[in-house]
Amino acid sequence: MNDLTGDSYPTTRKMSDSNEIKIEGLLDIINSSARQAVAEYKKTGHGVPGIDSSAFHPLDLATDTLALRKAIRLLEGACDQLNAILAPPQHSVYNFVHNYNWACTSVAVRSRIVDVLDKYPDGLSVDKLADAVNLDKTNLARVLRALSLKGCFKEVKRDVFANTRLSLILKSSSDAGCCVQIHQEIPKYGVVLYESMVDKEFARSEGVDGAPRVFACRKDGSEEDFWKMLKADEERRIIFQRGMMGHTEVFGSSALLHHYPWDSVSSVVDIASGTGAISIPLTKMFPHLKITNQDLPEILVQAQHAWETKAPEALVEGRVELVPFNFFEESPVVGKDVYYLRNILHDWPDADCTTILRSIRKAMESNSRVLIHDCVLAHTFQEPDAGVDGLSTAPDPMLPNFGAGSHSTYQQDMTMWFSHNGKERTLDEVKIIGASAGLALTRVYDLVGTMVMEFRIAQD
Repeated sequence: MNDLTGDSYPTTRKMSDSNEIKIEGLLDIINSSARQAVAEYKKTGHGVPGIDSSAFHPLDLATDTLALRKAIRLLEGACDQLNAILAPPQHSVYNFVHNYNWACTSVAVRSRIVDVLDKYPDGLSVDKLADAVNLDKTNLARVLRALSLKGCFKEVKRDVFANTRLSLILKSSSDAGCCVQIHQEIPKYGVVLYESMVDKEFARSEGVDGAPRVFACRKDGSEEDFWKMLKADEERRIIFQRGMMGHTEVFGSSALLHHYPWDSVSSVVDIASGTGAISIPLTKMFPHLKITNQDLPEILVQAQHAWETKAPEALVEGRVELVPFNFFEESPVVGKDVYYLRNILHDWPDADCTTILRSIRKAMESNSRVLIHDCVLAHTFQEPDAGVDGLSTAPDPMLPNFGAGSHSTYQQDMTMWFSHNGKERTLDEVKIIGASAGLALTRVYDLVGTMVMEFRIAQD
């Protein structure tokens, strides 16, 4: 018989009471954040989308969904934390690896299932769908049912499937779908992660050639250099550039257009601009801006086409210029108000990041600023009274970094590691790199998933 004398029973009871209080706190957060999300949908006048909605909600296509994304960050983090408390641990841990949604999504993208179903809003039988995409009907049904569990596709009748607003993201015309597509190779680099971590050559390498991707490519004899591969393969290069446009949608990066004081800015240099994922909508919203896109020559060829298609008036009126450069070899155009880098520093080790920022520092004037737009990592444990420099923290009893509500940020860190031996950084790490280039942090803009960190020339 257990001995419940002395202080053991009261201590256990107090711990139980404390845990129940935390559960109630998480339930309160779930309820309030869900209601906040509902309110954001209702503001559009179109109500809340259903799980089986077969068309995008107007809010899905909006460039400023920051309030919704903040509510979802709380909702996802609190739900996952509550589940981790209440579910058996073996159940939760097995679910970490027992997940093949990525493989099923790859099948949907590569076979263009969504494009076919788009012609049949009331659904198409799996037999006819299988014939249309040249796949076995039994295996195709298994893929669709697995994705339907998550609201991606719906089974309207037995073995009859239709699109949902989630599956529409996988349509071939979707830039966000291209972002999904370029991530389909990442799992095979993750497979060799442990091997690369114990390999003498790779274990402590900080360079791009130490990425698990390179380790995997050496094993199968494929091209090791990612950028050379893209340069040699036009189709993959186009998908990659479209995927970077889609990345803007996935991470809600366009909120920057609405939450930074662009009215006080006259000129912007988009460093390694790609095809203008941010600068094209920026020039549409703020026609007073003079924008310079700077990237490698072959990228600017694609950028020229993108500008001619999406914002020809900016070219005609001279509001944008496309200037080739290599940020490791030369400085950007001089004397501009804002130098903007999105998803650049996370590709490179600290020393290379310092080189990039020093070249920008040489081009800056006293009123210039640098905007670094990247994911920012935060610790799950926060020291009492520790400063966070403007970063948001979750309410108790959630993990201070929002837990699973920050899922995309931490998975992006894994993606950069696997692909380029790159990394997302903490705010302190970014501040150190900035300081090494003579720059000081002045403000942080929390856009959920990504952060915009504003730097100016450090004062002696």
